Amino acid sequence: MTPARAKRSMRATMPLGDFLVAYLNRAGVDHIFGLPGDLVLGLFQRFGRDRGLEIVTFSHEPAVGFAADGYARSTRRLGVVCVTYGAGGHNVVNPIAGAYAEQVPLLVVSGGPGEAEQKVALVHHQVKDVEGQCRIFSEVTCIAQLVARPELAAEQIHEVVGTILSEMRPGYLEIHRDMVDVPIPVPAHLRSWDGHFPRPTSDPRKLEEAVAETAARLRAAVRPVLIGGVELFRDRAEGDFQKLAEKLGVPVLSTVLAKGVFPMDHPLHLGIYIGPASHPAILDRVRRADLVLDLGDQRTDLNLGASASQIPPERCVWAVSGRVEISHHQYRDVELAEFVASLSRAKLPRFREKVVYRDNLKRGATRSGVERALSVNDLLVEVNDFLADHGDYHAVAESGDMLFGGLELRLHGAGLYLAQGYYASMGFAVPAAMGAQIGTGLRPLVLCGDGGFQMTGPEIAHAPKLGLSPIVVLVNNGGWGIFRPVTAQADLLEIPNWPYAELAQAWGGVGFQASRRTELRDALRAAHEVKGFVLIECTVPPNDLSPLGRRYIKGSARRGRARSRS
Repeated sequence: MTPARAKRSMRATMPLGDFLVAYLNRAGVDHIFGLPGDLVLGLFQRFGRDRGLEIVTFSHEPAVGFAADGYARSTRRLGVVCVTYGAGGHNVVNPIAGAYAEQVPLLVVSGGPGEAEQKVALVHHQVKDVEGQCRIFSEVTCIAQLVARPELAAEQIHEVVGTILSEMRPGYLEIHRDMVDVPIPVPAHLRSWDGHFPRPTSDPRKLEEAVAETAARLRAAVRPVLIGGVELFRDRAEGDFQKLAEKLGVPVLSTVLAKGVFPMDHPLHLGIYIGPASHPAILDRVRRADLVLDLGDQRTDLNLGASASQIPPERCVWAVSGRVEISHHQYRDVELAEFVASLSRAKLPRFREKVVYRDNLKRGATRSGVERALSVNDLLVEVNDFLADHGDYHAVAESGDMLFGGLELRLHGAGLYLAQGYYASMGFAVPAAMGAQIGTGLRPLVLCGDGGFQMTGPEIAHAPKLGLSPIVVLVNNGGWGIFRPVTAQADLLEIPNWPYAELAQAWGGVGFQASRRTELRDALRAAHEVKGFVLIECTVPPNDLSPLGRRYIKGSARRGRARSRS
């Protein structure tokens, strides 16, 4: 037995804390994101021993949750969060809620007060009763359990992790501090467990019929189009999706949640579909399609452009995990990955449509000696040019206008695009980018507004000790810019103007300032050569927005007024 394997060994009876470490090792976990506290110190000490687990700490629990989220999204592995009871656990609720909404597999492990403490008096960090935190997490996880009975502890842990990986949503375990050293029985089936969970499989008859009916619809089609959704990436089906697209030779669109699920520089990539907020040419192509293969797409408000689906069901094949809908027919018990793989192998027609990539940016050379102030549009053009010259960067977009601006980015190479395209919690980007770099090793480029940065951006001060090197392109418009078009009282949207570039220097990184397009271009080139983290503060006019952000907000406001009149 090798030393690495010995670390993962389990005994018939062992302390609960040791079992949890061995279990997570065997499940493939190698990083724990957390913050210590008095009621979870026993678990932290277990994780901190030389057992193949690296503990990553930040300054505030929201960053812990977002970093674990970015790690899990980028690696498609289980992310683990460890926090203390009460003040720590409640702090991480929002990132866990976002992971639940966006189907990211995270395990939250919390400490808690021992039985003796509970009998004496109210416990510090406690809000109502001892089990209150577990009830709170039951609302933002797929499964929440308090481990209180030693004879059930091993099975409880296995059930929680299995449910997380089956439903691809967070789960919660609460282990009070007097339980960490308690010996627990470990069933034989867990001692021999290989660390994997069986994936759900399709009913073969339903799968065969769904593929046959879809293939028949494709053979009858004249102008089909493909839309790729985020579940393709989560189910590791993006490779077969690309084979299907290349076999058909039709335009491919991806959605807000799934940007990057299809190579962004692929000749069949038409662009991003976001309902009525899409580029006019994309809208027109979808409207003219006599068949839309909408695969792995979660129909959220942002994915649909804050409107109802624009695709008539009679012209659509919609497949998600466990279900395929073809026009008004529905097939249950058909798994997305198996459906896409089988369809890519079916006898299908070839269309050979010429595709021209579309985005919303205006491009134009800057005239010598006449350079206007930096706009969000020009910022995105420069970042795109930089990414075209430097492949293998992750792009991580903050919620707010940069969520829409990030949709204009076109990545090259192995880089992923990460954003909270549904839950859209501000403060996601910087810690999520750091988590993604920890998990994959690829350098991230972050698009972040000044408002979002003031929430969790200072966590970048941890980058030097963690050996991380994100490039943060910070859009400084002096406030909550995305709300300015729809808020009459402008002073409500103002925030303090921090010296962002100077702060980067003080925190151990490199800071640049850019108020002109050429300044940003030079800063990006210099940032690429820097080994540590970089922050580029980009000053833009207060009322400027990305082209897509402006269109989305105007469209949403118009639809809101129409609904209020009806």
